[in-house]
Amino acid sequence: MGVFEKSMKVMNELFARDYQFALATTNNNIPSIRFVDTYFEDGCFYIVTYAKSKKVRELEINKNVSLCNKLYNFSGVAYNLGHPLNPQNSKIRERLIRVFKPWYFKHNDENDEFMCYIKVELTHGFFFKDGTGFKVDFITKKVDEFPFVFDIDIIE
Repeated sequence: MGVFEKSMKVMNELFARDYQFALATTNNNIPSIRFVDTYFEDGCFYIVTYAKSKKVRELEINKNVSLCNKLYNFSGVAYNLGHPLNPQNSKIRERLIRVFKPWYFKHNDENDEFMCYIKVELTHGFFFKDGTGFKVDFITKKVDEFPFVFDIDIIE
């Protein structure tokens, strides 16, 4: 297994579940940030949201976004995939319903025409697990792997 494949295995272990990140978007060079639930699959994060929300309006103007939680951080390009019931969304819809099962239908109304999925195609990122850090260029599939110890006290 190559280093990129190893890093994707770690990404799946960490993020192929309901995982919250702070999502940063911009409008007129003014940043905006909020927490969102995400699911990772095949080099992308997926978000369930509302097409008229501020985050969707901003990413339609500027598709470049960032995700951060603790020291994990990623940059990518975000796309509105449209309504969950669109035929092209059927496979990811199945996964998102399963992953977000405790709250998916409680907080989302698929009868609402403005419900949508966002896909964030990653370009760069940093994450770590079990004493190893990974700095990944998802475009070139170049990975720097190095010893990394998370020794920062997080105060909440």
